[in-house]
Amino acid sequence: MASFKVVLADSKSSKSRSVELKDQQAQPFLGLKIGDEVDGTLLGLQGKVRITGGSDKAGFPMRGDISGGVKKYVLMTKGIGFRKDASGGKKKRKLVRGNTITDEIYQINAKTV
Repeated sequence: MASFKVVLADSKSSKSRSVELKDQQAQPFLGLKIGDEVDGTLLGLQGKVRITGGSDKAGFPMRGDISGGVKKYVLMTKGIGFRKDASGGKKKRKLVRGNTITDEIYQINAKTV
């Protein structure tokens, strides 16, 4: 069964908190994508929560521009999953996750709307 660690960021107070979801509580998050909004009552909040990203069990980050829940090697120069190098203009092929939440996802980053 799926279990997630949801990290909620509150933009008003500039604080974040972590909520663990297991089995039945985690089911509504399966199949959602980065940018989707869910009801906050699933996490014990009022209002809506927007999914902003996450990472899988091995630590590979989710990227919004890769569709599906697959792992993929992507040629990058900047962005999520790429650390800047001192010498500019370098490209690197990095392994990242797609934008869909699956069973392999461990952490979900979200913010209150």
